[in-house]
Amino acid sequence: MDSNEMKKTKLEYFDDMWKLQSKASILSHFQGEDGRHVLILDSTNFHPQGGGQPYDTGYISNTDLNFKFIVEDVRLKDELVFHYGYFENCDGQCDWKLDEGIEVCLFVDEKRRNLNSRLHSAGHLLDICMRNVGLDYLEPGKGYHFPDGPFVEYKGKVPQAELQNKQKEIELDANALISKGGTVYAAVLTYEEASNMCGGHLPDYISKGSTPRIVRFGNNPGCPCGGTHVADISEIQGLKVLQIRLQ
Repeated sequence: MDSNEMKKTKLEYFDDMWKLQSKASILSHFQGEDGRHVLILDSTNFHPQGGGQPYDTGYISNTDLNFKFIVEDVRLKDELVFHYGYFENCDGQCDWKLDEGIEVCLFVDEKRRNLNSRLHSAGHLLDICMRNVGLDYLEPGKGYHFPDGPFVEYKGKVPQAELQNKQKEIELDANALISKGGTVYAAVLTYEEASNMCGGHLPDYISKGSTPRIVRFGNNPGCPCGGTHVADISEIQGLKVLQIRLQ
């Protein structure tokens, strides 16, 4: 792993969230203590788990060496993306020698990526709707954009008597915005540009002088985000607010 010091994996989905096929070069290949093989590449279009969004799956291949690496998990650590998985039709007996610099082709599972992007975008749309229905005094917190029960947490209080009406208002507003549609924009910007796009200020966790990636839905203020999203708000298709739970 020492050879990977000072190297990092370029996140291609930062610039193109809908690029499902790509090419990259191997930085490192090894087998972890749990027996899983790991590929680290100089660039990737696979989204690692993080920011409330699940990891992508798919496969990585090289026709000259005739291997197909099934990607089961993806993680980001110290600016390197770890692709965990196994070699197809290998039965644990393959002795691949994947040296640094070997070119590979990457294929992200489209169905899973699209679902993850829709769920993540729905979470951002909720933030917009919260402002639209008069709950902009609540501070967005944790977002969980997984299929088994997505939610967004907010810090603050909502009067118990208003919960049912606000739930209906949020859902109506969200589906009206989905019906209307609007372009989803994402870009890495200077701190000043990002601040302007986000309504004049950025969260405290964004350090001054940095170049954050900003996502913006239609003409609404943007916000920092490292995930993947739909190309248009209409692609979320629909949103159901099942409950507002106070803690």
